[in-house]
Amino acid sequence: MTFSSSSVTVRELPLFPLPEVVLFPGQKLPLHIFEFRYRMMMNTILESDRRFGVLMLNPADNNSIATVGCCAELVNHHRLPDDRMKVMSVGQQRFRVLNYVREKPYRVGLVEWIEDQPTDQNLQPLTTQVDQLLRDVVHLSAKLTGQEIELPEDIPATPLELSYWVARNLYDAATEQQLLLEMLSTSDRLEREAEILSSTRNSLAARTALKDAFHKDALP
Repeated sequence: MTFSSSSVTVRELPLFPLPEVVLFPGQKLPLHIFEFRYRMMMNTILESDRRFGVLMLNPADNNSIATVGCCAELVNHHRLPDDRMKVMSVGQQRFRVLNYVREKPYRVGLVEWIEDQPTDQNLQPLTTQVDQLLRDVVHLSAKLTGQEIELPEDIPATPLELSYWVARNLYDAATEQQLLLEMLSTSDRLEREAEILSSTRNSLAARTALKDAFHKDALP
């Protein structure tokens, strides 16, 4: 069920809370569906528009469920024995849960779509800064580990898409990712990512310098 107005669209959406998983627009999300209630959900959405909402469940906070998530579209699926399923989904639009329509057999929420606020600010300098910091981090990581690490060639160049790409590739940082997902300003998201990448770069640079100095002292 969908309700539209000139400024907002509200709809009912099946919801799938996942421990420490934050989905962003454009991100692929493979899932192994084995719980009976979520098998029911997948069978239901396969008969409709193949969309469901992903919300982060936080085990560190009494299994609290975020109120901002990302809609996922099921793009392909493979049935396994006992009606289990392997599915591939892709993040689409962000949403905010207004209230729960029901919680059994699986959660269904009334949600509204959310987008970043429009701005006249020139975000290109900030986008360039984040892109360079990302490359610095990858270069220093490769030098520190002695492994060849390459960035994919299809890293987005536009501010919004780059902000999503960096956010979804943060490692072991679900709480930080959730904060980035909830931001409604592309500029604020990129600025926060610049802070994170700059801190990471400085830490890696210090560790690399220490490693180089130790290696130099160890030489005969």
